[in-house]
Amino acid sequence: MHVLLLGATGMVGHGMLHACIADARIDTVTVVARRTPALTHPKVRVLLHQDFTDLTPLREELKGVDACHYAIGTSSAGTTEADYTRVTRDHALAAAHTLLAAGNRPAFVYVSGRSADSTEKSSVMWARVKGAAENALLALPMRTHILRPGYIRPLNGARGSSAAAHAFYTVTSPLFPVLRRAFPDWATSTEAIGRAAIVLSHPENTEPAILTSRAINRLAGM
Repeated sequence: MHVLLLGATGMVGHGMLHACIADARIDTVTVVARRTPALTHPKVRVLLHQDFTDLTPLREELKGVDACHYAIGTSSAGTTEADYTRVTRDHALAAAHTLLAAGNRPAFVYVSGRSADSTEKSSVMWARVKGAAENALLALPMRTHILRPGYIRPLNGARGSSAAAHAFYTVTSPLFPVLRRAFPDWATSTEAIGRAAIVLSHPENTEPAILTSRAINRLAGM
């Protein structure tokens, strides 16, 4: 299987890349990123690209992709709705449309958030925008699965995107077993998200379009 991974330099994307490297079912991982990710492996191909609103220059390179794992994200704190929408929705749609234009009909696994609002009417900006992104992707002619994790434990070298985030996960990670038992629909890990995305990439899977942490952990066997 050939997987396109977007967001590999982030915490969740690192976990998805680690899972793809470890899984014998994945033959090739094409990473599109602005910089080279920390993880390297013979089956990982990196395409450096700066403008994620337009991936058409990479269309020929992306022919034959079987699945796209999308983990690009940004904090909504201090961000305008327009900027947050560009990263959260527009970049994902650009990737999806490029894959369709390349003649692919891949599985598209999109990492969203626990409280994303499918009605697009929430007073919380990030929830409304994520819901709009989910709806736009689900309307496209491809097999799309939305992952809605809550708390995510970083594993296998994954780190928070800032010093504050790294400190938060360092403090809270020992509590993960308790959080997972107490809130099974809320707590998961970067490893589980990566494993679940691979399962969802297979055409024979019958999972629903939107999955919370409980389903993510089940698919990952964790």
